Amino acid sequence: MTRRQNRMLLVALLVLGVFSAGYLGIKAFNENLLYFYTPTDVANGKAPVGKSFRVGGLVEKDSVKRQDMIVSFVVTDNNESVEVNFEGILPDLFREGQGIVATGSVLTNCVRWTCKTYFLATEVLAKHDENYMPPEVAAALKITAEEE
Repeated sequence: MTRRQNRMLLVALLVLGVFSAGYLGIKAFNENLLYFYTPTDVANGKAPVGKSFRVGGLVEKDSVKRQDMIVSFVVTDNNESVEVNFEGILPDLFREGQGIVATGSVLTNCVRWTCKTYFLATEVLAKHDENYMPPEVAAALKITAEEE
């Protein structure tokens, strides 16, 4: 091969290497994103099933049920509600009527002819003082209030 052909081959391999590195970087970035969905989005089926994402809203009054380390509660955006199951220790500031953001995925449990969809949380974040609400939850509640 001539020098010109060698140079063209080197340039082609360099361009292919940069393209491959960029593709792998973007793919890894997209797989690690955690999107935020409201309970209305989850109830309407807009949230991905089996993929991890965040859901947030207010914990409904009288919805918290504890059984050993498993806690189930209902999160609402004052439009729709989603049942959340969490195994672990909840934050100290977790209580009914407060804003939370939970990370996890939607699961469907079918027994005989009845299917129940719920959100299985791996992490629950609660507000840190009486004036704070997670920005995603505040925006979702504001949009819901404007629609009504």
